[in-house]
Amino acid sequence: MWRFTTAWDSDGHPLLHSLNGNVGRQVWVWDPAAGTPEQRKRAEELRKQFAENRLTQKHSADELLRMQCEGRRQSGPFPVDKAGMGSSGAVPAGTVEGALRNGISFYEGLQADDGHWPGDYGGPMFLMPGMVIALYTCGVLDTTLSKEHRAEMVRYLRNHQNEDGGYGLHIEGTSTMFGTALSYVTLRLLGVGPDDAQMEATRAWIHSRGGAHNITSWGKFWLAVLGVHSWDGLNPMPPEMWLLPYSGWSGIGWLHPGRFWCHCRMVYLPMSYMYGLRGTCKPSPLTEALRQELYPMPYSSIDWNKARNLCAKEDLYYPHPLIQDVLWWSLYKFGEPLLLGSRLRKRALAECMKHIHYEDENTRYVDIGPVNKVLNMLCCWFEDPDSEAFKRHLPRLFDYLWVAEDGMKMQGYNGSQLWDTSFAVQGYNGSQLWDTSFAVQAIISTGMGREFAGCLKRAHDYVEQSQVVEEAQAPLSEYYRHISKGAWPFSTRDHGWPISDCSSEGLKAALALAQMDTKLVGAAIPADRLFDCITVILSYQNWDGGWATYENKRSFEALEVLNPSETFGEIIVDYNHVECSSACITALTAFRRQYPEHRTAEIERALKRGITYIKSIQRPDGSWYGNWAVCFTYGTWFGCEALAAVGEGWANSKHAKAACAFLLGKQRADGGWGESYLSCQDKVYSQLPGERSHVVNTSWAMLALMAVGYHEVDRKPLDAAARCLIRLQEESGDWPQQHISGVFNRNCMITYANYRNIFPIWALGEYRTKVLQHK
Repeated sequence: MWRFTTAWDSDGHPLLHSLNGNVGRQVWVWDPAAGTPEQRKRAEELRKQFAENRLTQKHSADELLRMQCEGRRQSGPFPVDKAGMGSSGAVPAGTVEGALRNGISFYEGLQADDGHWPGDYGGPMFLMPGMVIALYTCGVLDTTLSKEHRAEMVRYLRNHQNEDGGYGLHIEGTSTMFGTALSYVTLRLLGVGPDDAQMEATRAWIHSRGGAHNITSWGKFWLAVLGVHSWDGLNPMPPEMWLLPYSGWSGIGWLHPGRFWCHCRMVYLPMSYMYGLRGTCKPSPLTEALRQELYPMPYSSIDWNKARNLCAKEDLYYPHPLIQDVLWWSLYKFGEPLLLGSRLRKRALAECMKHIHYEDENTRYVDIGPVNKVLNMLCCWFEDPDSEAFKRHLPRLFDYLWVAEDGMKMQGYNGSQLWDTSFAVQGYNGSQLWDTSFAVQAIISTGMGREFAGCLKRAHDYVEQSQVVEEAQAPLSEYYRHISKGAWPFSTRDHGWPISDCSSEGLKAALALAQMDTKLVGAAIPADRLFDCITVILSYQNWDGGWATYENKRSFEALEVLNPSETFGEIIVDYNHVECSSACITALTAFRRQYPEHRTAEIERALKRGITYIKSIQRPDGSWYGNWAVCFTYGTWFGCEALAAVGEGWANSKHAKAACAFLLGKQRADGGWGESYLSCQDKVYSQLPGERSHVVNTSWAMLALMAVGYHEVDRKPLDAAARCLIRLQEESGDWPQQHISGVFNRNCMITYANYRNIFPIWALGEYRTKVLQHK
């Protein structure tokens, strides 16, 4: 049986290095002796139920983790009088308190011993194939992944095949060549034969679209690594770009990859190394078979020059502008023939490996994300198969793997530990780090913090131990790194890449916990460490008043014309976002209340510039576009929180009034809200199909309306929304897993399994303290 383990019982691999004893590390271990016979039987029933309903309910509910945590609950479940709610008017206070107590006690039972909330952060379908291809290429697939790991991965891929035989970019998406061809290859590498019925359907889908050479550029790259697509069929990714001058005065320096968004440059860094090296898997009978299976024509007859710009219509979210076609053609025809094998190429490859090793060492081989994680590992193997660097990569692969009733998946990060925990804590009182930050804020908002003080104490420990307390290796400028000391990352301290909104949510969680009795939640984080965080947050602000993600905007948004990915939007520079900007504004105002004398003038200037920016990006219909979750509901919540933080609300702000009007216009008949992920890719609000609202969207809308004081004008929409959330709550205190909630780069969805707990708790907590207790 699969057993979830945390920092305290990590696998003890001698090559694992950690700054804090692996706090926040999440690993699933196969243990044949784990669980009771009843639990094993139930696990199989959950898998069977998912498989039977996989085409209608595509999102797993993280049931294996919940089953394992059943014995950890400290109290409850508690009865909730839903019958007494009626159909109109205020929800009785006793019913709200019962729902909150039931919800918090359930969620407390999911908390790990180190204080964070673990959870599924999967969803994208292109992550696991890269890992499997890399391990196969390095010759360590079967020795790294046990047969149980491989079987769960096969289960996952079988469960997420679409009815037409293809696979989407993400689990809820329509079929794409990117998802389909890579999933087919992965299943073959994991041992599934070509005559399997599902494989035949997948192969038919690929052939009907012209063959796998119609895959996106990232897909072409992975197939080329495996040796089943020619490197001549890729547009150039010359590593020499890392030798360009960085300084802006040179002109060309604005194009230096060090100015790209960090996720973009950290993916194209190892990709350019592999392209420059033409690193390819050793041929095998399986790769030869795949050459025949992936294409409806003989492999030798494919025009690879033409294939460079082929992309299936199902995948084409960001078509190449003409300038790209001219640039790639020039490099392909004239640049690569001169550079391949040259002394300049060797120098460029060495420069790439210098940066790859820096990234590995400064993240304890976790790396910034799953794509560059496996790419860096692959580069280390091609540099030296026996190197310690390659060996250190292997145990960190398991940080990215998650098991649920739908199988084993690769997550979009090594978790969202801090993020969720910070939010949950804010919700209790009146993805590891991300989850923890949210959880803290949610719990605190309910006014029940003392009742769940043990939970908050553990969360406080996690927030404290996850703060980045030292800079990455110097010199930062040589490796294009922003300052980090005092900030918080999305997941764990070992990961170590801080983000503006994660730092802000971590800071708000720390400030909220500092207001509670230290006997209940432990000593506050020292002020000097909070001051360091303020330094980082202020440094993140861009010239236009907004905040981006990991760094400042280092070049021009016009460079997006060079986005070669075809399937992702806005990847080249680090764009400002309403979520990041709002989080920084709310963090600065919360900090100013407790430390009014610290950098007063600088904070005031930052807030004025920040709120001006927030107002400038509000859409004509009153909404804000959400960049990291679905979508206008989410973005509008952040916009409203920013307005409220500087004293603007329904009574005195046209921006708040417009936001409220937008949200109220989307409220559904059952009192809730339900927004489809299609809003993200189409940039137009899209309702979910069906009549039932989505608990997470409903919670965000409630929080937005209450933030700007709409309940003081008309509480009826809030009463109806609270009633909707309580109706949807399960007897255990959990809420149902519905449609996917997260997104990145406009077009790819991602799971936040804990959002269905955090945000209903937070919204009902605010409803209890702001609406029911409002005078």
